[in-house]
Amino acid sequence: MKVFGLAGWSGSGKTTLVVKLLPELKGKGFSVSTLKHTHHSFDMDKPGKDSYEHRLAGASEVMVSSSARWALLHELRGEPEPELKSLIARMKPVDILLVEGFKAYPHPKLEIYRPALGKPLLCASDPNVVAVASDTALPEIPVPLFALDDVTGIAGFILRFLGLETHIRHGAA
Repeated sequence: MKVFGLAGWSGSGKTTLVVKLLPELKGKGFSVSTLKHTHHSFDMDKPGKDSYEHRLAGASEVMVSSSARWALLHELRGEPEPELKSLIARMKPVDILLVEGFKAYPHPKLEIYRPALGKPLLCASDPNVVAVASDTALPEIPVPLFALDDVTGIAGFILRFLGLETHIRHGAA
């Protein structure tokens, strides 16, 4: 399974780009999954639902399953946040795993950068940033630069970087 990240500051457009890259990569015949990091506490279930009540009552893990999907919720309950490597190990193998966030981890990543956010470029200090997508020209960066809306170009770069450009499945829908 090839892992490639999209990193950037909050509000830079990471999720928007992931959502556009998914059909582009799948359309070339690749199986793709995502793993997203958030700095916030989040809930996937709602008060009053059985899974929520199970978790609230103290279950370490709650799995919900139906004929359409299943989900596993794991409560850390004071344990440290798991490392990216251990989360990846829980994923079903696919051709490409797009990792959104986890900007401090040492995996190859595309930085999504918007100068209007007033934050520094990650590529200036992170050697794992292998390209940048931005809404502004950045002539002095040391890595390839893509327009934020150049989804085809970004997908092509990711495939070349991962060594998959020759594995495009012709006739893929």
